[in-house]
Amino acid sequence: MTNTEEESLSPLYAVIDLGSNSFHMLITRQLANSVQVVDKVKRKVRLASGLNSNNILSESVIAKGLECLSFFAERLQDIPSKNIRIVATATLRLAQNRDDFFTPAEKLLTHKITLLSGLEEAENIYYGVAHTSCSADNRLVLDIGGASTEIIAGHGFEVKKAISLDIGCVTFNQQFFPNGTLNTENFTNAVTAAEAAIAPIRDTYCNIGWQCALGGSGTMQALAEILIHQRKPPTLSLDFLYQIKHELLSFHNIQDIDISGLSSERSAVIASGLAILIALFQQFSLQKLSLSSGALREGLLYEILPNSRQINIRQRTINALAQRFHTDTKHANHVKQKVKKLYQQLSLSWQLSKDNAFDILLASCDLHEVGLLLEYKYHQRHTAYILTHADLAGFSYTDRQLLVMLVTLYKGDIDHKLLVEQSAIDMEQATKLLIVLRLAIILCRRRSDDVLPDYHVDVIQKQLTLSLPKTWLSQHPLIADELNQEGQHLKYLGFSFIIKS
Repeated sequence: MTNTEEESLSPLYAVIDLGSNSFHMLITRQLANSVQVVDKVKRKVRLASGLNSNNILSESVIAKGLECLSFFAERLQDIPSKNIRIVATATLRLAQNRDDFFTPAEKLLTHKITLLSGLEEAENIYYGVAHTSCSADNRLVLDIGGASTEIIAGHGFEVKKAISLDIGCVTFNQQFFPNGTLNTENFTNAVTAAEAAIAPIRDTYCNIGWQCALGGSGTMQALAEILIHQRKPPTLSLDFLYQIKHELLSFHNIQDIDISGLSSERSAVIASGLAILIALFQQFSLQKLSLSSGALREGLLYEILPNSRQINIRQRTINALAQRFHTDTKHANHVKQKVKKLYQQLSLSWQLSKDNAFDILLASCDLHEVGLLLEYKYHQRHTAYILTHADLAGFSYTDRQLLVMLVTLYKGDIDHKLLVEQSAIDMEQATKLLIVLRLAIILCRRRSDDVLPDYHVDVIQKQLTLSLPKTWLSQHPLIADELNQEGQHLKYLGFSFIIKS
């Protein structure tokens, strides 16, 4: 069976999340132990805005929600029932008349809706992060929803502590920004209320500890998009949150908000979401928060997929791309071995460590030729385009920038701008990684199983010396010539390159 046939026969999976702010439907299929997104549908229902003081959902918001589900129902018809998960979260946990929604909703969908407890919601959010983000194992995961905020501490796939607090961007919007009024007093009151909710559980989480903080809710994504618009890494800091708060307070009403990079769809609840996020940063003394690739929907999805915890998230992504674009994995492994050897030889002089940047360098060995499936002449450009726009689970925004730079510049002319624009690591380190990759690929030029002779690379200040046997160089004139040409390219990076035989 060909890969195409195997892909067409793989079953579809659907996850529907009836959130307090939006209803989401995610449809996927498995491909090479990875997940291929087939369809996504999102509708702003703002269910939480229909709750009154007695926690009764209004008829109008119920009707709006059911209309959305009628759209979803059409898409579910061809998906096996066992591959469908439909869940409801905070607003429907609170609603006293939830059955007025559930009964017609289940009839429309012809499928049971699971009402998640706050703890179940938090745990599945954590699993979504663990399945899709490559980070330190000890994590603090934050998620701000429309009517609740989840806080989870965990290690790997183990949830150590999880809680769901009844504070959300839609409910806070109604409570602290009546009629959309933006002023310092309203904002301060919102932050203070959020801090009061967080304070009783703060010490428990701080005692567990974490190495990194991650979040993937709409508020955090919206703020990250502002940073991306500013051509900055999408890593949130408290100073940046204060800056956005200051900008928001320059408007008198939520309807007037106009911040570059912020979508009009998100601006309606950005002030309340930001107030909660500031409270989280202040209570947990967070220095930075990175955007995760997944949350609740991904957690629900991966937990029903077979063997989803067995393969490293990045390796899953690499395997899927290698299969889809028919890359020469044997050659990629040869390049990877050369990279490891050169990296080791230069590690002391260049103070290289086997960190995240090293992992991205190895990933570039696997993926530098995905564009060959389209054509040879511009395959580096095609590779860059594919990796820029592909769904790369396990690779953050800055990881992707570094990966794209490496595969774009692995041979030929060097575009200095790409080295500068990536923000994963400083330019000096990025230059060193690129040199290692380029030399490894030249040494593998024959694409054969021939064992290379003993070789060694040394560096003194800005002078690189590659030592190879004279006889071997004379037997491989093409490689020898390309190494000589590489000396010209490395001059552009400020290095001299000597081949010593």
